[in-house]
Amino acid sequence: MHDTTILLIELGAVVLGLGLVGRFAGRIGLSPIPLYLLGGLAFGQGGIFPLTASEEFIEVGAEIGVILLLLLLGLEYSASELLTSLKTQYPSGIVDFTLNAVPGALAALLLGWGPVAAVALAGVTWISSSGVIAKVLTDLGRLGNRETPVILGILVIEDLSMAVYLPLLTALVAGLGVAGTSVAMLIAVGTVGLVLVLALRYGKLISRAVSSDIPEMLLLVVLGLTLLIAGLAAKLQVSAAVGAFLVGIALSGETAENARSLLSPLRDLFAAVFFVFFGLRTVPSDIPPVLIPALILAVVTSISKIATGWYAARRAGIGTRGGLRAGGALVARGEFSIVIAGLAAAADPRITPLATAYVMLLVVIGPLTARWTEPAVRRLKQLYDSRRPPSGGASLPAPVEAPETAEKPRVLPRTTLRNLRTDTDS
Repeated sequence: MHDTTILLIELGAVVLGLGLVGRFAGRIGLSPIPLYLLGGLAFGQGGIFPLTASEEFIEVGAEIGVILLLLLLGLEYSASELLTSLKTQYPSGIVDFTLNAVPGALAALLLGWGPVAAVALAGVTWISSSGVIAKVLTDLGRLGNRETPVILGILVIEDLSMAVYLPLLTALVAGLGVAGTSVAMLIAVGTVGLVLVLALRYGKLISRAVSSDIPEMLLLVVLGLTLLIAGLAAKLQVSAAVGAFLVGIALSGETAENARSLLSPLRDLFAAVFFVFFGLRTVPSDIPPVLIPALILAVVTSISKIATGWYAARRAGIGTRGGLRAGGALVARGEFSIVIAGLAAAADPRITPLATAYVMLLVVIGPLTARWTEPAVRRLKQLYDSRRPPSGGASLPAPVEAPETAEKPRVLPRTTLRNLRTDTDS
């Protein structure tokens, strides 16, 4: 009974603390993710108030948080939308991977951490934060901008890539070897393909079978099915998170909308617990030695994300200003970088403090680059033009770019725009 009492007190303090720091983050216009991580550092090993009774419970809650994050992400997209984005945006996806995953992999190799850590850190620096970016686009009033579908298209490809990347990382961390990793990858790719085909052909039938007019029944069926599939996926070394993502893709229409509405509060709660747990696993004294590498990596991958967005926007026929806005918006990393680092911690715990510092930097820098990249570059260009000596002859007027808010977004996830305001509560 005494242990249960301590458990309740610790959990109550943690959840109340999360609510207070989340409210504070909202007041100052900041994502709550870095504050959740700081809270975990305060309650973890070497922290100010280490937890004694509730850490195991929080670990289970953290696993559920990852599963719900990926489930709700899958509910955002239909199979047809995923395939459309893949067909139209795959060149931008290749550029995104090359420019942003390679720096992370090189950093791990230069630090002497080995190939598994290189694959993990590549994922940490590659995947942008869908939640933070969605919130920033809403706050800046850019939902109708021409570059917004480009930004969302890149995020869709990153999210779909996770269905292949996470099983690869899981197999490498488990030390399955070349044969075992190859089998895990074949299972992952085959499963993703099968789910997409089933969702395209029988999505309405699957959704009808799961659907219920009673919210409680729908919540229980979807959550139970997701946990079951996630557990089976983990048994097959495919990653529990990917199993949850595929369940979300398989559901469509009104069923997906209702499930998302019911599960969003649970997602927000358990995702916050996940960030706290990641902070718990990080020893605060391990962070100062990696601050310089994290800062260098943050600067390099901020520039590479800006270049990614600029390329993708220009490829879509959008002007330089829109390209810079797209690139600046993609800089933020967050929830999925932490998910990747959490998976890799078992193979190399040195990844954890670096990933924590890196995400904390970029989740703060990201909204700033989204707001100021285009104005800063424009101002620098004006200063350069004003100081450049005039050339002989009459100068031609500068070309005028077409308005970049006139075109209606073309391919968007089915619920993304309507739910952007709530996507970063986690």
